[in-house]
Amino acid sequence: MKKLIHNTVVFALISSSVCLAAERIPNPLIDAQAFVRIVKDSQSPRKKNRLSEADFLKAMRSGDYVLLDARSAANYALRHIEGAINLPFTEFTAETLARVIPKPSSKILIYCNNNFQGSPVSFASKSPAASLNLSTQVALVTYGYKNIFELGPLLDVKSTVLPFVGVEASSRQQALQR
Repeated sequence: MKKLIHNTVVFALISSSVCLAAERIPNPLIDAQAFVRIVKDSQSPRKKNRLSEADFLKAMRSGDYVLLDARSAANYALRHIEGAINLPFTEFTAETLARVIPKPSSKILIYCNNNFQGSPVSFASKSPAASLNLSTQVALVTYGYKNIFELGPLLDVKSTVLPFVGVEASSRQQALQR
């Protein structure tokens, strides 16, 4: 028993030392404190800017918004909302965002995998806390974009009024026409 307690204490001390050493390793391109602050500060506007299906469609059709799909290029090719511009989240930089979103004051519409069911390949559900809407919104705020509007509900791809295009959407439409 003494040996078990001794080993546990030694392991705890080593683990603590490793964690402290990792925090002391500087990297000017990683700022966890700023990330946490942006997450916290952006939640109130996020809640206010979540849209119903009807309001999202109305915003899309107004022409005043950039419709951004931050999913992978492969999933975008399978099925996406018509008119969406694809910029995968992993490719977000100040330069790539500026190419698809002209000004920081631009109105941006976002959606993600967790907004749709009934299409498990193109819209594979993520863990709720890992929803792409959350990380996309935080990243956009981090890059200076403030007018972010998010599709709120979970919709079925078979019954939503939002128009889809892509390989998967086209094959479904062809099957329905037969």
